[in-house]
Amino acid sequence: MSTHYETLQHADTYREAFAVEPPAALGERHLWPRKPGFFIVHAATATALAQGPASTAGAVEEAAPTTASDTPSDAASTRVLVPAQWGLVPHWVKSASDAKLRAPKLVNAKSDLASTGTAFRDAWLNGQRCIVPMVAFYEDDLRSGKAVPTRVARVDGKPMGVAGLWARWQGADGEVIISYCLLTVNANNHALLHRYGQPGSEKSMPAILNEGAYDAWLTARPDKAKEFMRQYAAEKLTANPVEKRADKVPKGWLG
Repeated sequence: MSTHYETLQHADTYREAFAVEPPAALGERHLWPRKPGFFIVHAATATALAQGPASTAGAVEEAAPTTASDTPSDAASTRVLVPAQWGLVPHWVKSASDAKLRAPKLVNAKSDLASTGTAFRDAWLNGQRCIVPMVAFYEDDLRSGKAVPTRVARVDGKPMGVAGLWARWQGADGEVIISYCLLTVNANNHALLHRYGQPGSEKSMPAILNEGAYDAWLTARPDKAKEFMRQYAAEKLTANPVEKRADKVPKGWLG
């Protein structure tokens, strides 16, 4: 599972690919667990996130379209970019220090377990779905016996919208943490991604959404959401090894 991805570094790309206004500051190019990133939701959900837990219950229903199709002409006004921490902090976490320990372990959620796993169940069943924009994600190629960071991106160079889950945590002192994780799918039989990760372990890849399914993913009922959890075609992806210092794990990233 990837614990490193590359963010969008051009403001226009947010508008062109996701129909959202870019952030005032684009942030770090290389994102690691517990670092600040962004996710995309509908405006009603973003408003509820800002107001608190009492408002989030009906946010997904309010944003739901009358049909399952995307409507690009309306997308610019209905999709919103939300700044958040990568690494989910479930609402039931007891303290900020506990959240700090849990978040690095909750950057990915296996889609087949998201509805039953303790950390992700509430977010999945409550429809707290989002889209995580990225240019590429990184996997380790261990076939040589040495971990070689490998950059996986679309062949056409366009950004990817990865399915995710979000959560809102609020401490007793009023501190609020908005967070998210990536949803992954099994990649054991994927023509490209089966090569990466620990030998003998289950292979996985981010659940990359088709551009035309963005709004439908955000508003689907929980019982229909798993229909979006599919492998992205191998022929549409390219993988290249990288050895640049910037692409290696920074010292103290778990601190």
